[in-house]
Amino acid sequence: MEYQIREAKREDMPQVLELIMELAKHENAPDQVEISVEDLETEGFDNGNFKCFVADVDGKIVGMALVYFRFSTWKGRTVHLEDLIVTESMRGTGLGGALYNQVVTYGYEHGVKRVEWVVSEGNKNAIEFYENTGADIKKNWFTVHMNESVIKKNIQK
Repeated sequence: MEYQIREAKREDMPQVLELIMELAKHENAPDQVEISVEDLETEGFDNGNFKCFVADVDGKIVGMALVYFRFSTWKGRTVHLEDLIVTESMRGTGLGGALYNQVVTYGYEHGVKRVEWVVSEGNKNAIEFYENTGADIKKNWFTVHMNESVIKKNIQK
């Protein structure tokens, strides 16, 4: 199988959203995806809020990794990997590892002090893969979210 890992283009965003929806369905949460192709285009290409890499097989996007810079008060600039998704039919082909390597390379090329991401405790294959690459899984840290309605509630106090 021939594939290319490359930086996403604006015209790739419909297929990127399809991958996001596939992941949401896999996580039994398809109704929680609120973004649109237009959001991806605006935020990624007009506003520069993220960088996206895609796995392209014969012109079809079968995987993606979306990253953005963050700042750590302890380490300085870091890269956050928001999602790395490979379509189900292409899992186990090495595309996920190739996208992962692209993200790590991107971080290295930009001189970041850390590449970071969140992984579900139920995703045993990913955890094993990450540990085998030397990544440190922080088991005593929790991801915290505050949704839009709770944000509004807090500022109205």
